[in-house]
Amino acid sequence: MQAFAELLEQLAFTPSRNGKIAHLRTAFNTIPDPDRGYALAAITGDLALRNVTPSLLRGLVAEETDAELFRLSYDFVGDLAETVALIWPHSDTVIDLSLADAVHELTSTAKAQLPALIARRLSQMTPTQRYAYLKLATGGLRVGVSARLARSALAQFGNVDVTEIEELWHGLTPPYLPLFAWLEGGEKPVNLAAAPFRPVMLSTGTDLEDLASLSPADFVAEWKWDGIRVQAVNDDGTRRLYSRTGEDISGSFPDVIEALNFDGVLDGELLVKREDIVAPFGDLQKRLGRKKVGKAMLASHPAALRVYDVLFWNGEDLRSRTLVDRQTHLQACVTDLNDPRIDRSLPLDFETWEDLAKLRADPPNSVIEGVMIKRRDSAYIAGRKRGNWFKWKRDPMLVDAVMLYAQRGHGKRSGYYSDFTFGVWDGDQLVPVGKAYFGFTDAELKELDRFVRNNTIDRFGPVRAVKPELVLEIAFEGLNESSRHKSGLAMRFPRINRIRTDKPPLEAGSIEELRGFL
Repeated sequence: MQAFAELLEQLAFTPSRNGKIAHLRTAFNTIPDPDRGYALAAITGDLALRNVTPSLLRGLVAEETDAELFRLSYDFVGDLAETVALIWPHSDTVIDLSLADAVHELTSTAKAQLPALIARRLSQMTPTQRYAYLKLATGGLRVGVSARLARSALAQFGNVDVTEIEELWHGLTPPYLPLFAWLEGGEKPVNLAAAPFRPVMLSTGTDLEDLASLSPADFVAEWKWDGIRVQAVNDDGTRRLYSRTGEDISGSFPDVIEALNFDGVLDGELLVKREDIVAPFGDLQKRLGRKKVGKAMLASHPAALRVYDVLFWNGEDLRSRTLVDRQTHLQACVTDLNDPRIDRSLPLDFETWEDLAKLRADPPNSVIEGVMIKRRDSAYIAGRKRGNWFKWKRDPMLVDAVMLYAQRGHGKRSGYYSDFTFGVWDGDQLVPVGKAYFGFTDAELKELDRFVRNNTIDRFGPVRAVKPELVLEIAFEGLNESSRHKSGLAMRFPRINRIRTDKPPLEAGSIEELRGFL
């Protein structure tokens, strides 16, 4: 547990991607099996343990320490696991429990016996070990490591291409003993996954200035729809729908799964589509994450697949072919399928970048996020290969709003107020319309934190109400009607674009302005 605890600490406080990879590679070299595999599974979110709830931890710590002291400590620290780890009474007897034993206990212990087990283990650990143990138990790891970054570290550790690991990943289970054996010089595991996920090709952002040096004749373009990127697979009758990161979302979209009447792998955008009308992202969001989808939801929010590439077809790997060749093949595939739930993303007609800019500025549907630009001769290459695919998103919407509430962050931000709720005017009242926790620099974070501390007017547990005096320019990608929000609106991807200390609160935006965006 000590090695795992040290790894989490290193990852949490290392901002750079290469630095995180270096720490992971060191861990893979120094932590023995099976602990390194369980550490990897915990970091990538592939470790299924019993759900240790915040209320269980609060109940345990209430028996060990003063309730008011814990409340004040939690309020200051801002993270439950960290607070419990620090405030739990120290013991002279410290046992370095192996990570594998911890995983086994948390998996196999009966629910009624879990509180006593956790209390006993916490009393046998140092604060650093306790923190790692609690993060493991609650599944609340937030150390800035994506599953792909962890797999990239594995690839560097074993000196193999990351795509080899990603194509094996869904056939592997913790603690990944065959995987580590292969990466250390052994035999490559056989892919045991039915309908495996293949790593997707990614794009880079661009604008008119960057495009000026490129020849439009070398590229094709299509609309960028506001859905989610998916990979649809039918492998010898086994059907799967994956997100761009390889998460299996098949259970949430049985209507799309039913339409995958082919042998191959398609790349596209998942949308809610009613006949020929693409619905806003908010409609799709109601389907995401559901383990079961009822008949009413299937009828009111029918999902569809708008495909723009083909990776495999009838046993043939097409990824090395040019985009134009794959597009010709894709057109034939969609025509043969003849299913209204699967259609093709059509190319746009343009000759110059200025032509494309005009199309981008006036899309035929508000659900369109911008345009995708793809080199005609590009193969389908996993990852972000610069120069092949570009995304030219529409400019974000902007509104000036007033900070109303603030809450402490987590991890390395736990000492700062970094989650901010903001509002706009509805008549003479400010109404909350969103929450943002990124978009600002470290220096601006300190400025925002200082404002909250100096202008708190009320407290609601960990939340601080502040004087409605600071205006924030909020950038957001989209807007939906929402019955869950008091304002009736929900922003998509809101972020703080600028701190407007030059602007008085009375000049902030209004609810009418936001409805105009909608």
